Amino acid sequence: MNLYEAIFVRKSVRNYNMEGLNAQTLDKIRAHYTELTSLFGNIDTDIAILDNRKGQQKVLSFFSVKAPYYLAFYSEEAPRSLMNMGYMMEQMVLYMCSIGIGTCYIGSDRIKKTQLVKDGKNLVGIVAFGKSKGAHVRKQSEAKRLSLEELCIFKEIPRQWMNQILEAARLSPSSMNRQPWRFVVYDNRIHIFSKRHSVEQLKKWDEVNFGIMFANVMVVAEELWLDVDLIKLEDISQKNFPNNQYVLSAILKP
Repeated sequence: MNLYEAIFVRKSVRNYNMEGLNAQTLDKIRAHYTELTSLFGNIDTDIAILDNRKGQQKVLSFFSVKAPYYLAFYSEEAPRSLMNMGYMMEQMVLYMCSIGIGTCYIGSDRIKKTQLVKDGKNLVGIVAFGKSKGAHVRKQSEAKRLSLEELCIFKEIPRQWMNQILEAARLSPSSMNRQPWRFVVYDNRIHIFSKRHSVEQLKKWDEVNFGIMFANVMVVAEELWLDVDLIKLEDISQKNFPNNQYVLSAILKP
């Protein structure tokens, strides 16, 4: 399984065997992170693997998903740093799925104070991972997501590759499965909007969510040999999606 295939079958695993992974697998996870491309360059990030096989992370286990390991993601504060971190988190989650490891995003920030900061970088998110009890994948049809008809306004009839991009975006995980994205779709471009909300805390997670979604889009584009430019246009109207905020546009080139 590659990352492209993982997009369509990965599920959030909430039940794990508490046995450990071998040292080579953990080293592969660390090494893969160093090979990732970021969404926005020059933002300093890092990870840490938190061992919970003997219940060392009691607070995390109690308040969220009990797993043998947690992958903590850290970033310096910078414009779009949360979106950038979501982009990198999703790449790691897809990679672990591709090598048979179960994963689950968890939003808990209940963690030891000594683990909230690493070398001047702040904790952004945590992913539980390990050997799952049962399957770590599911059928694409089992994903509980809004349909493309509910998420998109189609200005032109999409080509097959555009449908594949949109389907990958649709399947993206998001906090509380909110699916905050909405799309205005043309032949070779997508204008991407975010649902407005009044809860300040959700705004942080929406930035992470959009990074996750952009990672899925980029993985599919690479698989299909498409070039993608993510740009912010100045002349985009909000009229297509009232109560939504314009985020970015994806320009696709076969």
